[in-house]
Amino acid sequence: MLPSFRANLALALAAGLFASPAFASRVHRPPTSGHHPGTHKLARKTHRVHGQQAIEPARVTEIQQALIREHYLTGEANGQWDASTQAAMQKYQADQGWQTKLMPDSRALKKLGLGPDYSTAINAKTAGFDSPPPAGAVPAEQTAGFAAASGVQR
Repeated sequence: MLPSFRANLALALAAGLFASPAFASRVHRPPTSGHHPGTHKLARKTHRVHGQQAIEPARVTEIQQALIREHYLTGEANGQWDASTQAAMQKYQADQGWQTKLMPDSRALKKLGLGPDYSTAINAKTAGFDSPPPAGAVPAEQTAGFAAASGVQR
């Protein structure tokens, strides 16, 4: 009788351990946002594309004219970023030792003479840099200080 009591006790404990999660209850908490349960809409995630997606036709015409001038493109500039224009730009960039991705590299545009245009900047007409003074116009104390700081002996 003693072994069957132990067997029954072990069986009861095992059943209790396995059955307890099945009888566990969830605590229901009311929503804090004022919405009723079951009315949640899935948030719609939209894919946003960043960066320049296309080149303006006027800019494409400028690029094509520069590539024609540099003998990388033949024909007339038509303002369309087509396969022949892309291939010409990639060839130009590869010949310069630069990357050959589909969009033109800023270094390539500058080298083609198509860098930024500052002619319409606020201070475009009045901005300028003064020429540096001639070497003889620099005071001797200043040049001596530069020489001492650099460690160069005269």
